[in-house]
Amino acid sequence: MNTPILSARPSIEIRPADQRGVAEHGWLSSRHSFSFAHYDDPKQRGFSDLLVINDDTVAPGAGFGMHPHRDMEIFSYVLDGVLEHKDTMGNGSQIRPGDVQMISAGRGIAHSEFNGSQTEQVKFLQIWILPDEHGTPPGYQQIHFAAEEKRGRLRPIVTPDGAEGSIRIRQDARVYAGLFDGDEEATLPLRGDRHAYVHVARGEVTVNGMRLGSGDGLKLRGADAVWLTEGRDAEVLVFDLRAVETAY
Repeated sequence: MNTPILSARPSIEIRPADQRGVAEHGWLSSRHSFSFAHYDDPKQRGFSDLLVINDDTVAPGAGFGMHPHRDMEIFSYVLDGVLEHKDTMGNGSQIRPGDVQMISAGRGIAHSEFNGSQTEQVKFLQIWILPDEHGTPPGYQQIHFAAEEKRGRLRPIVTPDGAEGSIRIRQDARVYAGLFDGDEEATLPLRGDRHAYVHVARGEVTVNGMRLGSGDGLKLRGADAVWLTEGRDAEVLVFDLRAVETAY
């Protein structure tokens, strides 16, 4: 493997899974990578324009009733089970593993999310990214990305320009998804002065020399690239973000 050359003084910070915020509501078990609801950590109030990563497990038939959002880019990434969505724009859909669903809340939208099964849990990531404009018309997108597209590579799933058939986001941010096992590896060059955040959705993987497990995150500042090696049944999201501190 050719190890990418990093800039002179990159900053690397691990966000351990077992230090995330915890919410247990019976029907919902949630882990918060960043401050959310009743969990408030002054050191974990987002990273660049990435504001929320909630790792949610919802009991059969349960879910979030209709509730409003505005001026936020919200996307769901289902790991197991089926998530049912309805919103005030008239959209109704089922979101399954491999699907990515994006709500651009804009000037206002309300939606509900329920476990679509009466017998099995649904496990998914809900992720919030701040938009670059406020008061825009709300929007909805959903695209399926097959496992083969993510196997041993970082496949763009969210971009500002819809690159490679990805979902469009109203922000200078890009999100990549990858599956890594054994000798599979990938490198993502970072354009100029960027921040990057890596979230391990499941499994284990080495990122820029740091070993990470399920639920762990990694904050990168000033690195020239993100490289992933030594995966063990790993599913990973990588966020390429503006070089600003928390924008919220």
